[in-house]
Amino acid sequence: MGISFDKVDGATWLKFDVQPAANAVSDADRATKLKDPGFGRVFTDHMAIVRYNQTDGWHGARVESRANFPLDPAAAVLHYAQEIFEGLKAYVREDGGVNLFRPDANAKRFRNSADRMAMAPLPEAVFIEAVEQLVRIDRAWIPSGEGSLYLRPFMVASEIFLGVKPSAEYIFAVIASPVGSYFKGGPAPVSIWVSENYTRAAIGGTGAVKCGGNYAASLRAQAEAISHGCDQVVFLDAVERRYIEELGGMNIFFVFEDGSLLTPPLGTILPGITRDSIIALAKNKGTQVREEPYTLDQWRADAASGKLKEAFACGTAAVISPIGQVRSASGDFTINGGAAGPVAMGLRKQLVDIQYGRAPDPHNWIRKVL
Repeated sequence: MGISFDKVDGATWLKFDVQPAANAVSDADRATKLKDPGFGRVFTDHMAIVRYNQTDGWHGARVESRANFPLDPAAAVLHYAQEIFEGLKAYVREDGGVNLFRPDANAKRFRNSADRMAMAPLPEAVFIEAVEQLVRIDRAWIPSGEGSLYLRPFMVASEIFLGVKPSAEYIFAVIASPVGSYFKGGPAPVSIWVSENYTRAAIGGTGAVKCGGNYAASLRAQAEAISHGCDQVVFLDAVERRYIEELGGMNIFFVFEDGSLLTPPLGTILPGITRDSIIALAKNKGTQVREEPYTLDQWRADAASGKLKEAFACGTAAVISPIGQVRSASGDFTINGGAAGPVAMGLRKQLVDIQYGRAPDPHNWIRKVL
């Protein structure tokens, strides 16, 4: 018997039926794949999967061989985009154990995303258990050194119907992809293009939700950035087209000459877990952190005057990416001479050391899986 919809809570969990893959990749082939896995191109042997319907609730929790699962052509996700996802990583400690970084925060955000998208809420304990079970069975896929195992929990609406209403059936799954160091030779400053023609989110929209549609809406602007020789795109607010919001898939911070940090306020942007962690680490050191609006004109003027010392983007994949150059139709400018700054690199090292278990964890962010 599954969980009834009206009794779902964060303390509820399901027992997973673990079925090791019969066609697992050989040790030799896995070693070859792990030499240079890239990002999101290589996948592990297994996946975790749980299903939901209104009669049985969440049920059928399994870890099984990674494979296609059938979707009817009329499945709701294909027509009305009821879909959400998360991203987190597993890291190997020096003693050979494995850490997860703040999976409880991912589970909570996943539940909040489900609520906004009118999807069945997944118990946070089930989310964490699914992730842990997958990490345990695919431990051998975690690269050594600065590599990690990127975990992608996601949920799609699977009810077969054509009509605009919340689906009555869902599939929750977790897949995993080994990834190497995001930066070869250390983090290099990125160039970003200011999108003045496209916006990512508006008040009351889904900007604070990790749903696929947000990222699809950013792709045209990202293509525009690439056509202008930039690595990433940064969006302005949808109302006045003046205030910096976030990159296509990362939050942004500004570092000033007095040592303070500024980051755009939440509401229309994603409440990034890396963003939240950086704020906490900075405050631990007595650094003033302001969450307040910041305009493109202010950014340009502060960079020119020297008041602004650094800018950096942050997210799960890259952790922290220093921003060296900003380009736009209204003019270009450089930050910190186009070089990575000490504040960004210091925060990055501090955060990565916690993730890999090389530094103390004062906020109890680490969850040891093995």
